[in-house]
Amino acid sequence: MAGKSSPKLPTIERLTRSAVHYLERYSSSENNLRKVLERRVLKACRHHDRDPADFAGMIDAVVQKCTGSGLVDDRTYAETKTASLRRRGGSRRKIEAQLAHKGVDRETIRSVLDGVSVSEEDAAGVYARRRRLGPFRNSTDRQARRERDLAAMCRAGFSFDIAVRVIDAADDDES
Repeated sequence: MAGKSSPKLPTIERLTRSAVHYLERYSSSENNLRKVLERRVLKACRHHDRDPADFAGMIDAVVQKCTGSGLVDDRTYAETKTASLRRRGGSRRKIEAQLAHKGVDRETIRSVLDGVSVSEEDAAGVYARRRRLGPFRNSTDRQARRERDLAAMCRAGFSFDIAVRVIDAADDDES
């Protein structure tokens, strides 16, 4: 590729700039920031035939610096992500899975989810409205699509009981 520069070997300053640049654009957990920096180091090490383990201390130092300065806070990240996913109709299971995937520890996830004011049934109603399932379906074949709608709700992480209550609601005012 003409005009593309090769990746430079990481230094504390370069990794710090990369971390800050990433955090300016995205909210992140501590573990996720570590993964981002590890990918950057791995790319540079492949190009320069170096061992990525040599740079592990630098990555730890940069992540510690970002955590210490307040740029990265797992609890705040979990609260923000949970609120966002709940507004979009995310189930408790889906939120737990996404936060765990980003490296937030189980205890933080549990405490954040216990403090959420939106009920699971309300979130299911939002999800059904957004996806136009059940009472929000504008077609006449609502009964023919019932099984598919229930399956979609269950795949989204809602319990079968909640899915049945939302999908079988009389009209879109009940859910």
